[in-house]
Amino acid sequence: MRIASLADFLLQRIDRGLGANGQRQPVNRQIYHVLREAVWSHALPVGLQLPSSRYLALELAVSRNTVTYAYEQLISEGYLEARPGAGTFVADTVPDRIPGGADSVPGPARQGDAIGLSRRGATLLGQAGVNNLQWGAFMPGIPDVTLFPNKIWSRLQNKHWRRSRADMLTYAQGGGYLPLREAIADYLRVARSVNCTADQVIVTTGIHQSMDLAARLLGDVGDRAWVEDPCYWGTRSVLQSLGIETVPIPVDGEGMQLRPEDLRHPPRFIVATPSHQYPLGTVMSLSRRRTLLDYAAAQQAWIIEDDYDSEFRYGSRPLPSLQGMDSRQRVLYMGTFSKTIFPGLRIGYLVVPEALAPLCATGLSELYRGGQIFTQAILTDFMSEGHFASHIRRMRMLYAERLLLLRAAIQEHFGDTLGTSGGEAGLHLALCLPDDCDDRAICQAAGAQGLIVRPLSRYYMDTAGGRRGLMLGYASVPNEQIGPAFARLAAIIRAHWPAA
Repeated sequence: MRIASLADFLLQRIDRGLGANGQRQPVNRQIYHVLREAVWSHALPVGLQLPSSRYLALELAVSRNTVTYAYEQLISEGYLEARPGAGTFVADTVPDRIPGGADSVPGPARQGDAIGLSRRGATLLGQAGVNNLQWGAFMPGIPDVTLFPNKIWSRLQNKHWRRSRADMLTYAQGGGYLPLREAIADYLRVARSVNCTADQVIVTTGIHQSMDLAARLLGDVGDRAWVEDPCYWGTRSVLQSLGIETVPIPVDGEGMQLRPEDLRHPPRFIVATPSHQYPLGTVMSLSRRRTLLDYAAAQQAWIIEDDYDSEFRYGSRPLPSLQGMDSRQRVLYMGTFSKTIFPGLRIGYLVVPEALAPLCATGLSELYRGGQIFTQAILTDFMSEGHFASHIRRMRMLYAERLLLLRAAIQEHFGDTLGTSGGEAGLHLALCLPDDCDDRAICQAAGAQGLIVRPLSRYYMDTAGGRRGLMLGYASVPNEQIGPAFARLAAIIRAHWPAA
């Protein structure tokens, strides 16, 4: 396709009139979707130079900002690439070649018994990542619950108590409270580009239960699961407790680094955090996303997408979900309200392919006897009345301020000596330490002084290749406490750093 014909290509596909429902999608979103589909289907070949935003805007008779929006979003997602001084080009999104064939799958490794515990129980407790302290500097993954709009929540709660019915106080059926599932589906379609209906949404108590439900219904003892290395400790704990072998897949700057030897041994599950890798913060590249989707479809593997804190991205638009790119129904999408509302709420969701929806709803009731319909009804009103969106906007601005304060404190004490990772989104960043620095000893010493930090090395399964660092949560630390708290931590780091 020649540059000059791109405007005609777009004009044939852009609807300037009203749709059947009396509404139409904004032109900037239409341009984005048309170009995205064209790159995906190779209607626009790799390396094609696109016209400048000014030129294309003139040809389409729209404002330059309309075209710029589409270009910038496509560049951020990896469909286009901007070359300084040269222009904007179609990026190479062709997935890596997938070798065929599959070998037999070995069973899980057996470990020594512990007195009174099963072997998997001993393994679970031996690598437990839970902490008795869940609040304070610098606890990762905890939002500032002190700023939650309690008065609004109380008003909604009182309204439902006054109108409470018997069906609101009994066990839940059918995957959860239907109005909440509808609200979640509406929210995910707009905010995360998730393709789903309310029937596909299963309301759970959070990421752990979502993972447990999916693994129990779709996996057997001895199955393999690829997990990112490093990854969230809860992912490993849930899978291993079910007798599923976890296979560590290293993470680099593009996300999961799929090696030929891994591809030759197809797993049952692929567990990933593509929009914001936990704990390093890496964003999975478009090419690797396509590779995962193609591989999962070819090998009939299930991708479990953990989108744990996608709402909090600073300086750029939230990235679309992997599930939204899946046309072959191989992705199960997990999310939670623990980071956006408060952890004690214990409400999350699992979005499953249509064919699995009634089976998962039945499985949820059979395994866990779901409840919390009353609380789910309050959350429904909280979302439908706009309080949820307002709260997220407010907290996103606050957390961005606290991130800057933490970065400034790190710069003040260590300059450019120590790097950071994962500070573009979420509620934490990782402070990178030299290999000769014992991050576990630092965390223990910090705990003795009332500081809560987690060692990055504990998130790795492959301990030989694990990096040293500290997980620093900033969301729940008041602005004025960030500097003084980090100054105390910096003194501890220096005391445990041989080169300091």
